[in-house]
Amino acid sequence: MARSGTIAAGGRSKPPSAARVDWVDYAKGICIVLVVMMHSVLGVELAAGQTGFMHVAVAFAKPFRMPDFFLISGLFLALVIDRDWRTYLDRKVVHFAYFYVVWVTIQFGFKAPAFAAETSWREVGLLYLESFIEPFGTLWFIYLLPIFFVVTKLTRKIPPLAIWLAAAALETARITTGWTVIDEFCARFVYFYSGYLFAPHVFALSDRARSHPILALAALASWALVNAGLVGHGASEWKIVSLVLGFAGACAIITIGTLLARAQWLNFLRFCGEHSIVIYLAFFLPMAATRTLLLRTGVIGDIGTVSLIVTVLGVLGALAIWQFALRLHAHFLFERPDAFWLAPKKKAGAVLQAAE
Repeated sequence: MARSGTIAAGGRSKPPSAARVDWVDYAKGICIVLVVMMHSVLGVELAAGQTGFMHVAVAFAKPFRMPDFFLISGLFLALVIDRDWRTYLDRKVVHFAYFYVVWVTIQFGFKAPAFAAETSWREVGLLYLESFIEPFGTLWFIYLLPIFFVVTKLTRKIPPLAIWLAAAALETARITTGWTVIDEFCARFVYFYSGYLFAPHVFALSDRARSHPILALAALASWALVNAGLVGHGASEWKIVSLVLGFAGACAIITIGTLLARAQWLNFLRFCGEHSIVIYLAFFLPMAATRTLLLRTGVIGDIGTVSLIVTVLGVLGALAIWQFALRLHAHFLFERPDAFWLAPKKKAGAVLQAAE
């Protein structure tokens, strides 16, 4: 069971130190499924030139889909932020940089022929190099996380409230430069920092939801109605409103994850959360393959159904690729080899989850 935060030697509250917390894995599982669903549904609808019933689910989740992912990513940072810089950079920068390089190369391997047909192989090479400045495709999340980790550690001596207010102001400012790193940093850092800063309160919320499930369900119903209403009227994009909905949705996902963990339902979501980085890295391939196959054959006419199938197979396909990689001893696809570690490994092994 999740516990409330503890107090570190320096007076800073810290989250529980348990190896895994059940509701966190459920919440991460919900997050990664929502991410796959968004890419799958919008990709199908763009290719088909029409929308289906899954579009409603994607629109409903938009206010909180990425805020809750970033907030959860910051939850356990207080446990490791005091590490020496070598270890910290190894776990929080090199870890994600390694997987970014590997998987951006893999994605380019699949997409390069199409790019070359439209332009030239020289342009493809330049586009590949550019991907290390401008994050490529679905991989922008793991490109941005190391930046969040480094900025948070560098600004530790600045009053946390000042950092939080500045981050909230950046989200509200709607900064649009055309550069993904700058724009997404401004839009998302407040949620990551809130996960770090308010972790004890997040765990306390989970404890209350676990202790009072009926009240938690009533709160979720109210949230769902408000979120749907604001999305339906276009108000979810308004300044301040989007910030509030982002936090409200993150709290809702935390509550849902807690209730699922309490009841031990939908354990597949927990499994997805435990392996969220695996799904995030590999889902693009089964998603694209399934979308192409279904739309070209036309065996299923309903776009919503096609979108749902693509979403499901995107998740399952990513897990299948992971298992095949392990069986073929291609561990480097999902585990960082010894040569790419700056600091000694943990005794538990080489794989670090995204929330570590």
